[in-house]
Order: sequence, then C-alpha cells, then structure tokens
Amino acid sequence: MKYLLVLVVVMVAIWIWRSNRAEERSESRRDRPRREAAAVDMVGCDVCGLHCPRQDVIVGRRGMYCCDQHRNQAEQA
Repeated sequence: MKYLLVLVVVMVAIWIWRSNRAEERSESRRDRPRREAAAVDMVGCDVCGLHCPRQDVIVGRRGMYCCDQHRNQAEQA
C-alpha cells in the first residue's frame, strides 16, 4: 500500500510538471513575433512549365527557362 501511495504522488508530480512546461511553451510562442514571409515573383519555364523564382530563372532570346538545357532546347528548335 505504501508503494502505491508513493507511485500516485510521483505520477501527480510528473503531471503537474509537464502541464506547467506546456503552458510556458505556449506563452513563449505567443510572445514571439511572427516573421512575415516576403512574396517572391514566380515565373514559368517556357518548355516544361515549372515555376521558379524570377531571380533564379535563365533568360534566353525566346523566353524564360528553369535550366540551361531547356534554354538550349528552345533556341535550337
């Protein structure tokens, strides 16, 4: 009976400790300011249609492409 009482006390202590930690984590998440994601202009490849950020796209004579292979393929045809 004594061991059962000790086990119950330990379980209650663990439950209280974990619930306090959960409250602290949720409070710190609310206090932390959210960073707004900057919008990025996306353009589609003229060969495959894959959308890439404008700063990563390869500009050719006939359009915009996701890689050199597609630029070469479009300009040879």
